[in-house]
Amino acid sequence: MPRAYDNDLRRKYLAAYAAGKGTQAELAPVFGVSVGWAEKVCRQHRQSGQPERIEQRDGPTSRVDAAAQACLLDAIKERPDRTLAELQEILAVRRGVRLCIGQLWNVLKKMGIRLKKSRSTPPSATPRAIVKSENSSSNVSGQRRRNT
Repeated sequence: MPRAYDNDLRRKYLAAYAAGKGTQAELAPVFGVSVGWAEKVCRQHRQSGQPERIEQRDGPTSRVDAAAQACLLDAIKERPDRTLAELQEILAVRRGVRLCIGQLWNVLKKMGIRLKKSRSTPPSATPRAIVKSENSSSNVSGQRRRNT
């Protein structure tokens, strides 16, 4: 995505347009910008009254505030092996904030919390399944081949 034009260019363009040095379409090539950009800048200036660029927001503001984050941290410290569904329920009951699993996962990711097993934990007592060479992927039908 291309970088936004500098606020200095916006101010110079708006000053030239306000001084009556030309129409939007005439001034656009002089400043090396598109007519659409010139129209947008003038419209934003009329609406906001400021020549500087209005910062863009990426989506709605999060419902998870600092108190909700602290609640999540406390719940994880109490019992580190909680599932996302359990954390979701705790957040809904204690703070009244309802999130889907995906949103909760993103919040935890932003907080730097990983819900992964630790590599330092002992291995599982359940032995791994042994794969026999007879059941290879070449037996598409799942039946054993017969020698004919």
